Amino acid sequence: MKPMKPRVLPDPARVRGVPKRFGWVDRRLVREGYVERCGTAALALYLVLATVADREGVSYYGDRSLCRMLRWTPLELRGARRDLRRAGLIAYRFPFYQVLGLDPAMPVAAKAPASERTAPEAERPATPAEIRAIIEQWKKGSTEQ
Repeated sequence: MKPMKPRVLPDPARVRGVPKRFGWVDRRLVREGYVERCGTAALALYLVLATVADREGVSYYGDRSLCRMLRWTPLELRGARRDLRRAGLIAYRFPFYQVLGLDPAMPVAAKAPASERTAPEAERPATPAEIRAIIEQWKKGSTEQ
């Protein structure tokens, strides 16, 4: 058995600390295979949401702000959001996102009244402005080739 190499900090002057306002990413994302269930876009969205969420996991950033921040079209945001919902990492009820705990929870249908239950993929329809942005992005992409 080879001896382990001694641990070395590549940049000892920049060791991170825990700031007053602190968001966290649960290491179980990696250990329990969540990362492998999501694409890179979904993981980028998760990182932003986990960073800006309040203590209950709720983010108040709207879709327009998220698209601007991540340089995405509304369609790209919807795809990333869908992937995170399928992986059980977030809940979404327009306009709020909630980063979910990774602990097993009771099924929503068993706790929520029927009037509050939503289908996993239920989302608001795209606005005309979002549709225009998607078409413009598509046109832009097809003329660059």
